[in-house]
Amino acid sequence: MKHFTAHVTVTLRRAILDVQGKTVEHALHSLHMPGLQHVRIGKHVEMSVQAADADHARELVERACQQLLANPVMEDVAITITEGFEGDHV
Repeated sequence: MKHFTAHVTVTLRRAILDVQGKTVEHALHSLHMPGLQHVRIGKHVEMSVQAADADHARELVERACQQLLANPVMEDVAITITEGFEGDHV
C-alpha cells in the first residue's frame, strides 16, 4: 500500500446564499476593506490515505465525501490527491 495525502475543500453551491460569507464580507467592509468581495466560507479537510494507487485513494475520499463530509445537494467538493504523507509523524 502507498501513502497519499488528500485535501478536500467543501463549499456551498453558488446558487445557495452563504450567510456566513456575507457576514464576513460586511465585517470586512466595515473595517474599510471594500475591495474584498464575494466572500464564501467553506471547510478544508486534510487526511492521510492508504491505497494501492492514486485512483483508489480518490475513490475512497470521494466515498467519504458522499457519505459523511459533504451534503451533495447543497455543497460542492474539490479533491486533491498527492503521493506521500504531508503531516507530522507521531
